[in-house]
Amino acid sequence: MMFRPASLFIGLRYTRAKKRNHFISFISLMSMLGIALGILVLITVLSVMNGFDREIRNRVFSMVPAISIGSMTGMLANWQPVETILKKYPDITGVAPFVNGQVMLTNAGFVQPSMMMGILPAEEKNVTDLHHKMLIGQLSDLVPGQFNIILGEDLARHLEVSLGDKVIVITTQMSISPAGVIPRSKRFTVTGIFHAGSGFGFDIGLAFVNLQDAQKLFQMGNTITALHASLKNVYQAQSFSKQLMTELGSNARVTNWTEQFGEYFHAISLEKNMMFFILLLIIAVAAFNLVCTLVMVVNEKEPDIAILRTFGATPRMIMGIFIVQGTIIGVVGTLLGIIGGIVLAKNVTVVVNVIQTLFHVQFLSSDVYFVDYLPSELQWQDVWQISIAALFLSLLATLYPAWRAAKTEPVEALRYE
Repeated sequence: MMFRPASLFIGLRYTRAKKRNHFISFISLMSMLGIALGILVLITVLSVMNGFDREIRNRVFSMVPAISIGSMTGMLANWQPVETILKKYPDITGVAPFVNGQVMLTNAGFVQPSMMMGILPAEEKNVTDLHHKMLIGQLSDLVPGQFNIILGEDLARHLEVSLGDKVIVITTQMSISPAGVIPRSKRFTVTGIFHAGSGFGFDIGLAFVNLQDAQKLFQMGNTITALHASLKNVYQAQSFSKQLMTELGSNARVTNWTEQFGEYFHAISLEKNMMFFILLLIIAVAAFNLVCTLVMVVNEKEPDIAILRTFGATPRMIMGIFIVQGTIIGVVGTLLGIIGGIVLAKNVTVVVNVIQTLFHVQFLSSDVYFVDYLPSELQWQDVWQISIAALFLSLLATLYPAWRAAKTEPVEALRYE
């Protein structure tokens, strides 16, 4: 025989139906396209989930440091030695002190509660990307003693203030005056506006001032609330927090981003895993179709199988013929699905934008989905996992028809020929 092994040659030949029976060839094509379609959809959906994960991750970690180190009293007095200890860790990329407190911001009758953050502009650049989020002004405008303030875009819009306007900051602390006990307040000048993006309330719930101005406003002296620290790998924040607790002692209070935002990422991870298994059923349906196709081929080829058996073909060789045929369908379908999935995943944002423009519709709203476009991020790990799963299901689908072909009795198959 020209090709070796024989089962490979015959299996390749059987992928093409006889002229008198194009129906089986059509069913084989549909099985192949079903596998390809399932892989294409799965790659695209997981890429979109990765895109949403990336957008949320960028928005959260651009404003929220990985770890906060404070004390059980809520104020950290001698914080410089703690900062020195933190900077010794190679995994920590930046450390910055801060003071925070709940305040009320008012202007011309408009009132809005907010979290005020007292920061050192030069140090803050090491732990957040606030300096990249500035629409107007710069972080360096927070000069100590001048009582300047930077507001989120939504907060400034709600208070109807812009650059150079004044806002009154009212704290929860009280001052004694001839008129009685009144809340402490201070007038600040707006010198900057930032935009961190919708979805997490940063633009409506945060205001930044200089660290020294915040210390004076909250009557904290030289103490701070805590230290922020950024990590090379933010997903190691929990284990690293335990390590810091052990070194800093029981008086230290170490928190991390997972306590506030961990549920978002857990939900996305859970949804991605569930989507993987649910959409894998599409490939499983195509694999079931492949079983039906091969069973029909086995029924059609029974006389040929019987002749091969009489010529000395073993049951193992007969199984190999149909395993080769089914595997070819699975491999070609998988390759088509991978190519199509990669192309669509890399261009799905453009495709959706074109559809929205043509039909004048808006599929995504930033008020609900954090973004107003469909994000996508192709990860090769997903592609490999999907490919392996598809090839495994395709191979599994060939076993029963191949086993059935191997059990064909030559005498029974040739009796009515």
